[in-house]
Amino acid sequence: MTSPVLEIAVDAAVEADVALLGWGAYAPLDGFMGADDYRSVLNEMRRADGTLFPLPVVLPVDERTAEAVTPGDTVAITGPHGLVAHLVVRERFRREPRREAWAVYQTDQTAHPGVRALFAQPTWCLAGPVALLTEPVFGYPEPVRPQDVRAAIQARGWRTVAAFQTRNPIHRGHEYLHKVALETCDGLLLHPLTGPSQAEDVPAPVRLATYRVAVAHYYPPDRVLLAAYPAAMRFAGPREALFHALVRRNYGATHFIVGRDAAGVGGYYPPDEARRLVERYADELGLTALAFADAAYCPRCETVATERSCPHPEARGSLSGTAVRRLLKEGVRPPTTVMRPEVADVLIRAFGEGLPDPGP
Repeated sequence: MTSPVLEIAVDAAVEADVALLGWGAYAPLDGFMGADDYRSVLNEMRRADGTLFPLPVVLPVDERTAEAVTPGDTVAITGPHGLVAHLVVRERFRREPRREAWAVYQTDQTAHPGVRALFAQPTWCLAGPVALLTEPVFGYPEPVRPQDVRAAIQARGWRTVAAFQTRNPIHRGHEYLHKVALETCDGLLLHPLTGPSQAEDVPAPVRLATYRVAVAHYYPPDRVLLAAYPAAMRFAGPREALFHALVRRNYGATHFIVGRDAAGVGGYYPPDEARRLVERYADELGLTALAFADAAYCPRCETVATERSCPHPEARGSLSGTAVRRLLKEGVRPPTTVMRPEVADVLIRAFGEGLPDPGP
């Protein structure tokens, strides 16, 4: 193997992309995009060869680094979780941040966390295939590599698998969607995102703990697989929902649960656009989209339901997220119609140990 000409230290978000590329989680992508793929993805949600790919995946570097390499060089990449990888440089190019912001996030406002992160990155990028030399250690007992998840699915004999993506602790609305999916599919892949997100989000170890305790008490253990998805949250709304579906296909899912505002933030995306986009391209991805409306407890129906099955919109979801967080901070369990008591206890302990208040 050619010796690297230099070493690039990356943050946790880029490190996760390097690992996921090396594991094949972003297939058919085998490395960081070049200029043609980048521009085609912005314009068409497709790589230059026509294959569907909704988000740009690039390796940003400063100008000095970009000028120090030429095509054919090998560079070493290191990350905070112990990752070491090599990238063979195919090309270097400049990204177009403002154009990318509008294409991916539908805004260039820096109040949007994805836009803010984009504008903080260098504009030079290196493109090329990634080869992992050492595996990053994310510290979770759950599997993180797609090959390990697929092996677990095969060992269970599941032919149909519904995948669920979230960056939030589990609540009864989530549980409802999971169990509806289990009425259709052999197994359920609970796949919380554990990479960098907003600072006010509940930390990944706490979120995973809520899933562990919920699965232990309220799910059939032989039909549920909990895994960790170490990518960063991009908050790209519809495009990211489609990206999450593509990735979960590579993890072995046959079905993908998509909610009303999947991967959304702050009202930047039209209602239901994420669901419509995933449904539009599901066949091309080789997946079945399980599109759900928001689920919440209806006291009149005396069950968790959505607008498709409950005629009482004024009654559903009467306890706001802000109110739930206030109760948890005060050490009080929310009603069991909103959150399982075991899940609430995990969050109460976390708030008691200094978990930051996520705010309204």
